[in-house]
Amino acid sequence: MVTLTIDGQKVQVEEGTTILEAARKVNVRIPTLCYLPEVQAIGACRVCLVEVEGNRNLQPACVFPASEGLVVHTNNLRVRRARKFSVEMIVSDHPMDDCLTCPRNQKCELQKLADDLGIREVKFTGEKSGGQIDDLSPSIVRDQTKCILCRRCVTVCKEVQTVSAIYTQGRGFKTRVEPAFGRSLNDVSCTLCGQCILVCPVGAITEKENIEEVWHAIFDPSKFVVIQDAPAVRAALGEEFGYPPGTLVTGKMLAAVRRLGFNRVFDTNFAADLTIIEEGSELLKRIREGGVLPMITSCSPGWIKFIEHFYPDLLPHLSTCKSPHQMLGALTKTYYAEKAGIDPRDIVVVSVMPCTAKKFECSRPEMAGSGYRDVDYVITTRELAKMIRQAGIDFAGLENGYYDDPLGEYTGAATIFGATGGVMEAALRTACEVATGKTLENLDFQAVRGLDGIKEAVVPVDGIGNVKVAVAHGLGNARKIMERIKDGTADYHFIEIMCCPGGCVSGGGQPVPVNDEIRRLRAQALYQEDKNLKIRKSHENPSIKRIYEEFLGQPLGEKSHHLLHTKYTARGRF
Repeated sequence: MVTLTIDGQKVQVEEGTTILEAARKVNVRIPTLCYLPEVQAIGACRVCLVEVEGNRNLQPACVFPASEGLVVHTNNLRVRRARKFSVEMIVSDHPMDDCLTCPRNQKCELQKLADDLGIREVKFTGEKSGGQIDDLSPSIVRDQTKCILCRRCVTVCKEVQTVSAIYTQGRGFKTRVEPAFGRSLNDVSCTLCGQCILVCPVGAITEKENIEEVWHAIFDPSKFVVIQDAPAVRAALGEEFGYPPGTLVTGKMLAAVRRLGFNRVFDTNFAADLTIIEEGSELLKRIREGGVLPMITSCSPGWIKFIEHFYPDLLPHLSTCKSPHQMLGALTKTYYAEKAGIDPRDIVVVSVMPCTAKKFECSRPEMAGSGYRDVDYVITTRELAKMIRQAGIDFAGLENGYYDDPLGEYTGAATIFGATGGVMEAALRTACEVATGKTLENLDFQAVRGLDGIKEAVVPVDGIGNVKVAVAHGLGNARKIMERIKDGTADYHFIEIMCCPGGCVSGGGQPVPVNDEIRRLRAQALYQEDKNLKIRKSHENPSIKRIYEEFLGQPLGEKSHHLLHTKYTARGRF
């Protein structure tokens, strides 16, 4: 431990701790732009400059280590002038005229920092570095003109997700962040996970919005518009309206979407329960009949695109199940259309997802088992919040709404899909009971919960033996699992992989900011809802039983295979 003094306050920290981290222990806020906790500290933006007695030059607090007896000043005239100058230089190359129309307006870190530092005019004018707008991807828009070269997106893409779809290229005034050779994100091995969006401090990387298309469908009297939402949405939407992270706002969200004008409100959780029945049956069949093992979950489209690009030879390990929202879309345009007497060509299905990769997924040609596109539009949690604000709805003042039958009933097993380990836990609850015919005494599989990058468990199942499972979240951890499968050391039966760190609760379409504490709180909300529900096992959902009796027949049957299962594409790297 070392003791240092920051703005007159003594603080004791472990040796190697940075001045930035030490300052936070005594509630001194040092501003940053390029810094990402536990991921990136490069001192590139020069916004966190501080004065260290004995050093001639100001030092970046995010990389300067604390040492015994250090005396630091974070708010004297010299420091304030230097910080302001650094931000003024960044602002001088930024398209400030676009602020009012920027998707990050009022949630922009540069905008807030400029305000905090009292910047009221752009002192430096002249040529701007410029750049192009890349909007060819179905999920992500990259506006090079707004990039401040903080490199946070580059670090997340390379170090956390191990995809490396974007790089820092060029030098000096011509430095830019983009895919190799200036290509579009649509033309490289990008998984469209959107983690770059979550860490971008400005509006240089955003989701491709589908808000206007959805409004157009709602106002078209010839269309019957259905909305569905993923479990992670209800645990995060409230943050857009001032609620603390981890506040479950299911009822208010349902009331809000009805006010928006949707004809029916269904729940992706219903299809999550359905996924467990199909996926669990597929797993048991592979174990009993010698199918390809380990079997890997397939409900995360960013993960699917990752394996298609980087491990196409391992595609047979994937479950053939579609993701839950695609299943619900297919059933809406078949089962529900038939029951309601509606022509499926007049039905528009809108999914509210925490995920930007879902926008790509719904456009895949394989996602049309009903003869129609399963899901027409995907909007993110942030886009739904924008629609609610556009409609002038007082979110906090809403009474609780409800889901519509017959595709709105769900169990606790379905709601935990939004957290890493949730799909595995839901699957184990059903697989164990279906395989043994016995009721589980404890439904909480703690071994697969939490934010450890890779989690493992051994579950004894009568008649089968020990079932070995693993859970990975974040594509960097997925890569480790894939390498084990390739070298033959992955001795598992079943693996859950989620593209985003923490699972869907921190998907690329969720409210910003996102950190581990927020991930925990959002996941905690879903586990609490699971505990509060009367039915916590997918195979006990009455509506699931009914749809098999009335429509699907049996799990893995001909109709299920046609509507609820899919195939994948070997894409390779480029």
